[in-house]
Amino acid sequence: MSQLVGSLLPREFYDRPTLDLTRELLGMTLVRESEGQRLAGCIVETEAYHGAADEGSHAFRGPTERTAVMFGPSGHAYVYFIYGRYYCLNIVAETEGVPGAALVRGLRPLAGLEAMRRRRPERPDVELTNGPAKLCLALDIGGRHNGWDLCRGERLWLEAGERVPDEQVVVGPRVGLNVGDWARSRPWRYAVAGDPWVSRPPPVWTLTTERRRHEE
Repeated sequence: MSQLVGSLLPREFYDRPTLDLTRELLGMTLVRESEGQRLAGCIVETEAYHGAADEGSHAFRGPTERTAVMFGPSGHAYVYFIYGRYYCLNIVAETEGVPGAALVRGLRPLAGLEAMRRRRPERPDVELTNGPAKLCLALDIGGRHNGWDLCRGERLWLEAGERVPDEQVVVGPRVGLNVGDWARSRPWRYAVAGDPWVSRPPPVWTLTTERRRHEE
């Protein structure tokens, strides 16, 4: 599914299995229009969350008022609040009724750097957006964007970027989960190898090696 670089990503881009979307988001551009200014970054790290079979997912116990967005149509933003002070942005995948979303964990700034610096003062540039809560602070993304249709092309949306080749993608277990071993050990965290805006510690398994291991 090839898109012209810089074009608005259509619904069809999101309407795919969660793991596929989580991987394909790498290299795409997340855009936030705030106070008349364009803030944008290249997605360099993501993390997949499924539904009933994934203990690490908010959708694990079925639909609730909080998780309704994950069970809705693809291409919407699922934004949730953590630790009583931070927001995290997820991109809904799959088809309506099938929960799945990709957490955006890291961005390489492309536009609006000065505005990001103002929102996260006294941090080096490499720490402005190298984490899911950090990037939401830097791009002024919050609870008001929960359920937002990313295909509208206004306020918050995604544009096509350069697809990251498999050889440059690393994978590893998700981080920060207090769940069982199976869910905690899934290699569902994807990142661009060596990119400084990937959160720490970076995953280290190559995508091509991990795929071959599961095919054996």
